[in-house]
Amino acid sequence: MPSLFTRGTMLVGLTALLSGCVNPTPAAEHSAGGAGDCESSVVFRSGTGGYHTFRIPAVVTTTDGTPGAPDTPGTLIAFAEGRRNAQADTGDVDVVSRRSTDGGCTWSPLRLVADAGADTVGNPVPVVVPGTGRLVLLTCGNAATAAEKAILRGDHPEAAGRRIYVQHSDTGGRTWSAPTEITDQAKQQDWRWYATGPGHGLALTNGPHTGRLVIPANHSTAPPAGSADNGTEPRYYGGHSLLSDDGGTTWRIGYVDATPDGRVNVNETTAAQLPDGRVYFNARDQHGTIPVTRAHAYSGDGGESLDAPFAPTEDVTAPIIEGSALQTQQDRQTGPLLLSAPADPKARSHMTVRSSDDGGLSWTAGLRLTTRPAAYSDLVQIDQGTAGILYETGHSNPYETITFTRLPLDRLR
Repeated sequence: MPSLFTRGTMLVGLTALLSGCVNPTPAAEHSAGGAGDCESSVVFRSGTGGYHTFRIPAVVTTTDGTPGAPDTPGTLIAFAEGRRNAQADTGDVDVVSRRSTDGGCTWSPLRLVADAGADTVGNPVPVVVPGTGRLVLLTCGNAATAAEKAILRGDHPEAAGRRIYVQHSDTGGRTWSAPTEITDQAKQQDWRWYATGPGHGLALTNGPHTGRLVIPANHSTAPPAGSADNGTEPRYYGGHSLLSDDGGTTWRIGYVDATPDGRVNVNETTAAQLPDGRVYFNARDQHGTIPVTRAHAYSGDGGESLDAPFAPTEDVTAPIIEGSALQTQQDRQTGPLLLSAPADPKARSHMTVRSSDDGGLSWTAGLRLTTRPAAYSDLVQIDQGTAGILYETGHSNPYETITFTRLPLDRLR
């Protein structure tokens, strides 16, 4: 697999990317009317900018005073996979981004963040380092021809299988360092499949581990010796966390959930820090025997271990899919814990944002954003009264656009 590299602030297909509320002035990133002038905007539209499909959204808010590039407080950085030639998860896949300095109404031109040549790099997980404003981005990738099922079977040599990378930006997402491989720090040797996030990472802001970066991730294990299984069975999926206590320079594995009993098959995972300091993990259950499709767990030691194994998220109806969790602040006090995911149990549609006032023990029916097709999503706080959601949606299928919608917190409780 070739080494990853970046192309600075390369602008791709600007004219074709202009849609929704996007600003037609390449040099400008501010809307004339400021934040609040629009509720939704199309950030990535498939079939534009040289990409067949955009998928796998992630979004963070920068802090004020980013070193070397002062920003308006609350500058949004949206990420996605740019899939060059097809909608498939494998092939020529890059990581791209756009910036908004007006709360998600308008967006800068497209920037290429990571490129593995003809191979795959994706699953972007951005996180902002507390106190410095540095943006840290984790990604993972594989050879263009290495499909997930083949990796699950162990058919590919390690070099062609899943690899993990980290890079950073000290310019508010305008430029990026070259990716550095951290596979040896992040992946156990007996793991086959591997995926970071997707969605935003977590920086702990209270408790004894303040400043720690927590990245939710998942993996698969090989069947035991003598088993008739080949590794593609869902019970071999498991979740884990990646931890950094030095601002993203070095990484280690935290909790590992890898019980192949088939009850909860932890897959794509999201995380939030609760007001009491615990970390809340919510995961996609990949064809487990529990009666619902999502599960959750808590960590009282900053993601080092789980207080108890993943358990069903009983009152959340969703298809088997990624979701996003976010602990909000409202009017400088604790706001609701949010969870986004489609609400149709049989299809990727009806994007809904649910809320919880008891740390995820129970959830409201939520605010339905659309009845149209919808799939992956990521939540972000814009300001003290507003959250936002970046999500896949379209008219005939959920992968036509990645759209950003502003969410007043008063509407979510």
